Amino acid sequence: MKPVKKTRSIRQPLLLGFLMLTFASLDAPSPAVADEGMYLFNDLPKELLQERHDFEIDQAWADHLRLASVRFNSGGSGSFVSSDGLVLTNHHVAADTLHKLSSADRDLIRDGFLAASLADELPAPDLELNQLVSIEDVTQRVNAAVKPGASPEESLKLRRAAMSTIEQESNEQTGLRSDVITLFGGAQYHLYRYRKYTDVRLVWAPETAAAFFGGDADNFEYPRYNLDATIMRVYEDGQPAKIEHFLAWNDQPLSEGELVFVSGNPGRTQRIFTTAALTFLRDQRLPYVLDFLRRKEILMQQFSLGGAEEKRRARDELFGIQNARKAYSGMLGGLQDPRVIAAKRGGEDRLLAALADHSEYSDATAAWEEIAAVQLEKAELLRQTASPRSDLYELAHQIVILADEDLKPNDQRLREYTDASRESLLRRLLSEAPIYRDLEQMKLADELGRFAELRGGDDPLVAEMLVGKSPRQRATDLLAGTKIDEPEFRKELIDGGKTVVLASDDTLVRLARILEPEYRRLREANERLEERERQAYARITAATNAIEGTGGYPDATFTLRLAFGTVKSYEQDGETIEPTTTIGGAYEHARQHAGQEDFDLPQSWLDAESDVDLDTQINFVCTADIIGGNSGSPVVNRAGELVGLIFDGNIQSLTGDYLYTDDQARAVSVSAVGIREALRSIYQATELAESLGR
Repeated sequence: MKPVKKTRSIRQPLLLGFLMLTFASLDAPSPAVADEGMYLFNDLPKELLQERHDFEIDQAWADHLRLASVRFNSGGSGSFVSSDGLVLTNHHVAADTLHKLSSADRDLIRDGFLAASLADELPAPDLELNQLVSIEDVTQRVNAAVKPGASPEESLKLRRAAMSTIEQESNEQTGLRSDVITLFGGAQYHLYRYRKYTDVRLVWAPETAAAFFGGDADNFEYPRYNLDATIMRVYEDGQPAKIEHFLAWNDQPLSEGELVFVSGNPGRTQRIFTTAALTFLRDQRLPYVLDFLRRKEILMQQFSLGGAEEKRRARDELFGIQNARKAYSGMLGGLQDPRVIAAKRGGEDRLLAALADHSEYSDATAAWEEIAAVQLEKAELLRQTASPRSDLYELAHQIVILADEDLKPNDQRLREYTDASRESLLRRLLSEAPIYRDLEQMKLADELGRFAELRGGDDPLVAEMLVGKSPRQRATDLLAGTKIDEPEFRKELIDGGKTVVLASDDTLVRLARILEPEYRRLREANERLEERERQAYARITAATNAIEGTGGYPDATFTLRLAFGTVKSYEQDGETIEPTTTIGGAYEHARQHAGQEDFDLPQSWLDAESDVDLDTQINFVCTADIIGGNSGSPVVNRAGELVGLIFDGNIQSLTGDYLYTDDQARAVSVSAVGIREALRSIYQATELAESLGR
């Protein structure tokens, strides 16, 4: 699946299938049930796999898979699939790059792309791929920096300082991107070191009609017939990178019952959340987010009606908004099933009853009350905002914040503005990707209007923002007086620092300065609440381990994890849903839905129908535990060979943020054999097809 921006859709109410939920699956860390688990690569479920699937993980096997996997900074996962730098990911993960490389005269999202030679491969404007090189447990060092009895405010500053120092030291010593990751709600901290690839080029992408065949109607459904795949290449020193760890390509279709593994970067899960936290999500946070997404969906649809070019400019963002809206609808639907909260509450009650006999964990029992209190304070902050959601405004905002943060010692800066993060931050801020002023003006006007709605028209900050004008007119004036869309201008501001930023009369820079104090106030308030939650969840984790034993896996953090499962059919509405589909099924599906635009196969497919092997497997499902962020993850077999490419989950998997069940929930993949056959027989890219896995 995918990070929120890239999540996929839902078209029917959520779902049955919770009747067999186990309470253990609702508390993290937890003993895994069925094929549940997003495991750390430095704490793999060796005994579980041996017992359940008669598979013994060899360390060399795991290291090779880890090093063959990559993370996309635009959101999503991928893998090296050749010795000369080819990277496989989803079309919808690559869509951000495809959009930035497109223009009125070249629509890569609609028409696809194939580089005829290395010289024709297109450089991605600001893409960064991360390869996880090593993991180090730094829990003791981080915790040692926090004084006993420190307030949440003090704890936050001390912990942030310790994490920034560790990252800076690691970056200076190794030259690698270094991130300290919070795990188990704050019970553990691990240092992840990444090799960065910043020269990334587009090699091949199919048409959207093939990659997203079936459109919204089929989204989050199964059977599927999608070629949701794209191939890029990483370069070093201007030449294709020499890659030692890449995945061999398997040319055999998968069958029911086969064991497979998924190596990817699941975004965020909340399986550690208490009943109070899930109730806040159900009743307040998710409905608020859905209202926001529905508003933005209508806005982008209206802009798209302006013409073909407007539709192209808005398409990538509209796609992301629609997918997020549908995914959040599914999450909310799952939480609105009374059995989910009842199951969670039952598990908590049993654990609290067990803790009552252990006086040494009396502080842990109070942790549930602390988390409940935090949710009430979160609700008060929920509708407060100081960050208009516009690409141009966001650039101005980050430059203003950067100018302030650069004046502070590194260990006192906000996390994304530390020295260890600077290179990646500047890559985004100085990107030459196109920004469309007509689209930005519409978005900014709507955000100013939303800001006034949330805070009230007489709010002093609203008055200072609007300066006596309507949101629409104010947005027009703001865009007329800014040069923030010019990379050179942004560089001048960054290089000039605080002095130049303060002196600038650029309208968006001035607006960002006006909103900066409120932004910092709200951020600090939310971070204090997060720190209180972190401490409470750490106590719950310690108590849970004492009662139930250690083991399990932490909530997802958009860092590399290993999941496993089997290719498996399932029952839905009294019908057995077979686990695999074929290319021939795509043609049949198109004929069944003739006249529906989303089911129109591209001309390249129609022209090749007599040449392609219609029996070739194209999609399959398995029970691997995935969520948003796993999009583009490689699926490998026991031998570590690539057999598929995660691109979605079915509708029954939408509650994966909160719980796992394999009754009906399935991860959906493009089959490796289908990708190679399409390259050969549909796109006449035989040389590229043959280079995969070599």
